[in-house]
Amino acid sequence: MAKKGAKGGGTIRKKTVTRNGKEYTYWEARITTGRDPGTGKQVQRSFTGKTQKEVREKLQAAAVAVNGGTYADLSRLTVGQWLDIWTRDYLGNVKPTTANAYKSYIKNHIRPSLGAVRLTDLHPHTVQNFINGLGGLAPSSVHVLYRVLHIAMGKAVDLNYIPRNPAARCVLPKAERKEIHPLTDEQAAALIRAAGGTRIEHLVTLALFTGFRLSELLGLTWDAVNFDRGTIAVDKQLSADFTRGPLFSTPKSGKPRIVMPAASAFQVLRKQKTKQAEQRLKAGPLWDNPCGLIFTDEDGGPMSQQTAEKEFSSIRAAVGLDAFRFHDLRHTFAVNSIRAGDDIKTIQGNLGHATAAFTLDVYGHVTETMKQDSAARMETFIKGVMKL
Repeated sequence: MAKKGAKGGGTIRKKTVTRNGKEYTYWEARITTGRDPGTGKQVQRSFTGKTQKEVREKLQAAAVAVNGGTYADLSRLTVGQWLDIWTRDYLGNVKPTTANAYKSYIKNHIRPSLGAVRLTDLHPHTVQNFINGLGGLAPSSVHVLYRVLHIAMGKAVDLNYIPRNPAARCVLPKAERKEIHPLTDEQAAALIRAAGGTRIEHLVTLALFTGFRLSELLGLTWDAVNFDRGTIAVDKQLSADFTRGPLFSTPKSGKPRIVMPAASAFQVLRKQKTKQAEQRLKAGPLWDNPCGLIFTDEDGGPMSQQTAEKEFSSIRAAVGLDAFRFHDLRHTFAVNSIRAGDDIKTIQGNLGHATAAFTLDVYGHVTETMKQDSAARMETFIKGVMKL
């Protein structure tokens, strides 16, 4: 511990107070964080806790910050300064793309409106007023932005910087879920035909047959495919910005899954294996696919999502489906699974959703054909009852 009175130095002592005739014991630590530039007097901060170990840890953390030049006086710490600390030190457990999205929301929306407010002066009505002023954003974006602020303020509470989360219990705009428009059987067949001969012909077909996300398809490696057992392990996805970071990241749900798709999916994979062998011969010594990716560019390197999306744009335009997205292939698979009679739990597992409730929420709707089939079955039941 640094010398008492020196910058970064501190003391720990046991204290006792009497309340309503009963004694309570706690521990207090004090640390010198610097000197007041006006008076020259020492500036100190105190920490309290139930145990000596608790306050010692707080004191040591503060001492490291003071000696490293990163300590901030909580009485003067602004929301912007705290968000800088939070994004720098507390986003290590999230994916790089998620961290970048958080930083973008902070830079473009939270900091301009709340950055100058002192952390201790941020109140629930201030946050609510901020949320109410985001009318130009889609409700779904407001929800994500609010979540970023809520998490950041929650960490400040955990560290005893503020007594409670000022972002708690805000009223958010109702987020309306976009209507899903799966392909009809005729449209799916036309899309597969249009994809034939393109670089992503088998990528498109496999997406229709498995419901995998684009990032999961691009991150598939041959060692994840077991042709004998008829299974595919979805244990990673291609990172969105692999040129500046890791090639792979964990699946969106954070959990790997083993799926057992239809036999036709493996026929597509065998065709892709043959096509890749031809690409490898053509590329010669330029071929470089050390990870064994199934879908690559011409020389074996990973295919970016932007490349795949651009190619898909031309394919969908050729069959008059300009508004159709690659992700809608996943929706088409899910709806067709429901049409085929698969239970929701199985569909959840195949899609890699966190819960079956989420799957029901997204795909609990039915197509017009399914509604008609249901009505026909009920009519048969009614007529049978009426004859009794």
